[in-house]
Amino acid sequence: MADRYPVDSDVVDSVLAALADPTRRRMLDLLSGQGQATATTLAGGLPISRQAVVKHLAVLDAAGLVGSVKAGREVRYSVRPEALDATARWMSALASDWDRRLAKIKRVAEAAEQDAP
Repeated sequence: MADRYPVDSDVVDSVLAALADPTRRRMLDLLSGQGQATATTLAGGLPISRQAVVKHLAVLDAAGLVGSVKAGREVRYSVRPEALDATARWMSALASDWDRRLAKIKRVAEAAEQDAP
């Protein structure tokens, strides 16, 4: 993957693995809307415990999707878009590649159809 598309495949792999879970996607939505939030605040908007939120945040952090800042006794989390942007660039390049392939197949099929009796 890294040979054809100029993105670190480890970053893409960890982002896609983190985003595979709907709870983590919902957490990113909440953080995106709020700017910053604590694990306790996030747990209030989700049907899971604060401890489960913290575990999900650790996965998102490892994937580079969230960052944290300590503010007194609280830890505030926010979205870090860089890893998501890199994954989006990889997906866009992959989609463009497939579009080119499908256009070529279409041209070949149309040419064969014109040559048919």
